[in-house]
Amino acid sequence: MFDRLDTILPRVTKPARYTGGEYNAVVKDHASVAVKFALAFPDTYEIGMSNLGVRILYHTLNKRDDTAAERVFAPWTDMEDEMRRNEIPLPSIETRTPIREFDIIGFSLGYEMAYTGMLNMLDLAGLPVRSSERAQEWPLVIAGGCCTVNPEPIAEFIDAFVVGEGEEIVHEIIDLVKAHKSEGKPSVLRRLALLQGVYVPGFYDVSYNGDDTIREVAPKDADVPKVVTRRLVWDFEHADFPDRPVMPFIETVHDRIALEIMRGCSRGCRFCQAGTIYRPVRERSKERLMETAGRLIDNTGYDEIALMSLSATDHSEIRGLVTDIIEKYQPQRIGVSLPSIRIDAPCIELAAEIQKVRKSGLTLAPEAGTQRMRDVINKNVTEEDLFSAVREAFKCGWQTIKLYFMIGLPTETEEDLRGIARLASKVTQIGRQVMGRKPTVNVSIASFVPKPHTPFQWRAQDTVEELERKQTLVRYAITDRAVKVSWHDSKTSMLEAVLARGDRRVGEAIYLAWRNGSRFDAWHEHFQYQAWLDAFEQAGIDPAFYASRPRSYDEILPWDHIDCGVTKAFLRAESERAEKGETTADCRLDRCSGCGLTRFMPRGEELDVPCPAAA
Repeated sequence: MFDRLDTILPRVTKPARYTGGEYNAVVKDHASVAVKFALAFPDTYEIGMSNLGVRILYHTLNKRDDTAAERVFAPWTDMEDEMRRNEIPLPSIETRTPIREFDIIGFSLGYEMAYTGMLNMLDLAGLPVRSSERAQEWPLVIAGGCCTVNPEPIAEFIDAFVVGEGEEIVHEIIDLVKAHKSEGKPSVLRRLALLQGVYVPGFYDVSYNGDDTIREVAPKDADVPKVVTRRLVWDFEHADFPDRPVMPFIETVHDRIALEIMRGCSRGCRFCQAGTIYRPVRERSKERLMETAGRLIDNTGYDEIALMSLSATDHSEIRGLVTDIIEKYQPQRIGVSLPSIRIDAPCIELAAEIQKVRKSGLTLAPEAGTQRMRDVINKNVTEEDLFSAVREAFKCGWQTIKLYFMIGLPTETEEDLRGIARLASKVTQIGRQVMGRKPTVNVSIASFVPKPHTPFQWRAQDTVEELERKQTLVRYAITDRAVKVSWHDSKTSMLEAVLARGDRRVGEAIYLAWRNGSRFDAWHEHFQYQAWLDAFEQAGIDPAFYASRPRSYDEILPWDHIDCGVTKAFLRAESERAEKGETTADCRLDRCSGCGLTRFMPRGEELDVPCPAAA
């Protein structure tokens, strides 16, 4: 394998994607371990190496003496062509072992558009893509990540899904495979199905009504749980975190230290899936974060620390943390970045402190163009919040500001769309007033995609034609030449909605799209819209049934057997409040909003606390 790979590497772009041997990489003798785990990411090396979940699992698995965890990413198209031409099965990076020889292949699925890439990797590995055709055959193919909150569209390809956070449950899976592998794969899968947070789709039947809606998702056997409850790492302060990450030979998408300071968000934006499925809010203390940051700096040589969370400036000790990092590491020219900040002047002031070490861009997300629309989505940001924030930003020296909006939101009107242009123009006016010259305002506009386990999961998505009409309306409404506008592709957004809200029948279309040549669907230069339309037609599926059809509150949804903690009753109440334009306060700042998470709080001697988000 080494010789054959070395022969083709000079003929592909960025061969360092495949060579291995990076600093901090872990290489183990397979003969000395009981379980071999291939951590698979269905996109390129540069993207996969930036994925924090992959880093965490690589670290925690390789700490075990009985386990070897190795990485594998989707080869770029030129590498795939060479591998197929030379009959080279997809190998791991560390030891170049074909991943079909591992005990477990674990896919990290954070974006629905990676599904065809996952099938392509299985095929390149020399494995059948359908789990039924691998029934007795190892390896065990599992999947984790935020896409598993609706596993049904890819249920026929995956042996088992991990629903929720993986740091703890992955050890239970390793222990189970280690102890029972000799009994055969079916026995291991049955035991896995009994673990909290594991969904084994082969043990469930799906039935449908005459109108093609779901009648029931039911377990085949009495001992299999009817509802799968996601896993949570409650003791986040002491949760394992990598302090010796692998250092890539080539630049990655996020080429810096990623320090996860907080998990979860309690702000309750109604379109945001991550804000629901990663609840409750859990923080790491400033002391522990400073210790970890020091080890990461020593072990990597990076000169930037990104403080990672859904809303970094919501951390209770964020100002002290930023100040301490700057004071301690500024002499080494090590900077700090905040990938997510609130829209208010104090947060801008904090971001300005960071600029003293290293300049960075500033992105603010008002999401909608009018206050009415922001109330509908529960953004809890006013125009004055935005204007005071950008005024402070211009005072602090920023000359370019990026504003992020969405179109196609529920109850949206043309006035809401024109409000985007009005807000952007007002921001440029503030820039001229503060700086005495014209700023640059970059407006990025995405299309709303209704996602499972959100208050908008029942809502219809605008059709492609309607989204394109709205894009045109906003484009012509923006007359200020200081404002530059970019768009997300509406066809991609439609497909994302189908894959996010689909049921088990959508799997056939995914398979056919892959057979039609689809892969790297998240890359605009490789996205083949017609290949997907052909696949839907061949599978007898109407994509509008999944993307642009509103659901009734009584309809059984494809993901109703997956419990992410927040109750369906709470999501419905939030949907009804959205219709009335009523907001819901952040439960960390106000009273508990009753989302349902307290029913899962651990009650024991080691951890007996109220809901962290409401504390």
